[in-house]
Amino acid sequence: MANTLRTGLLMAAMTGLFLVIGLLIGGEPGMVFAFLFAAGSNLFAYWNSDKVLLKMYGARPVDEASAPELVHLVAQLAAKDGLPMPKVYIVDNAQPNAFATGRNPEHAAVCVTTGLLQRVNDEELAGVLAHELSHVKNRDTLTMTITATIAGAVSMLANFAFFFGGRRNPLGFVGILLATLVAPLAAVLVQMAVSRTREFEADRAGAELSGRPLWLASALQHIDTAARAIDNPQADANPATAHMFIVNPLSGSALSGLFSSHPSTQERIARLKAMAGTERQASGPWG
Repeated sequence: MANTLRTGLLMAAMTGLFLVIGLLIGGEPGMVFAFLFAAGSNLFAYWNSDKVLLKMYGARPVDEASAPELVHLVAQLAAKDGLPMPKVYIVDNAQPNAFATGRNPEHAAVCVTTGLLQRVNDEELAGVLAHELSHVKNRDTLTMTITATIAGAVSMLANFAFFFGGRRNPLGFVGILLATLVAPLAAVLVQMAVSRTREFEADRAGAELSGRPLWLASALQHIDTAARAIDNPQADANPATAHMFIVNPLSGSALSGLFSSHPSTQERIARLKAMAGTERQASGPWG
């Protein structure tokens, strides 16, 4: 219920932002256009944002025939957590990383990069997948995916100011300038909508699901170290989607600070180690 309310508030805020941009671009007619654009974007984002995100990253679906070990591991963890089997995707990307998407557990997808499969062992992979499935179970994926899609639409509408700002613009050049500066504001909204506490909660729930907090802690260390050295061109080109990943995928040359929605990896690892030290380790799904 809380996530549903949060998503509704996010969509309302984005709609308001659309209206302001429309007013700056073309006065009242521009605001009407922006309202219609916002309504269409909200509806499209709810039903199709996951497909857009997967296509943006060139993700390809896999099954038991093409990636048997990965699909079996996802199925095992999903069953243990009482979740429907999500679709599984792989992105051809050297940077080790992963994300989950979908409007609800019945329409969810888990996506990993080829770099992740090459750089982590089976136990670490289980920790990462458990983290992503926790996002699915908590319905974080709806808010996270809609945020990414609508933030991109806001930036696109802001760019229209260069082409359509003019006679109907009540503030003239100042209005055009304000509209074209909305993209950074969209980034701030991403930060507000995607709370860092959500990552901590997914870490905790994922560690409980796998039964081994140190599996995820080790994976986070390897992913974070590699992500700092290996670029993710798709993420750098679409920084509003960075919050979807388990570790910040943006390179140092990108607007990583502006779009930083991840807590410190070292703090996450420290919490997982403390969890491992204070809780008696369960046997995990593999006995």
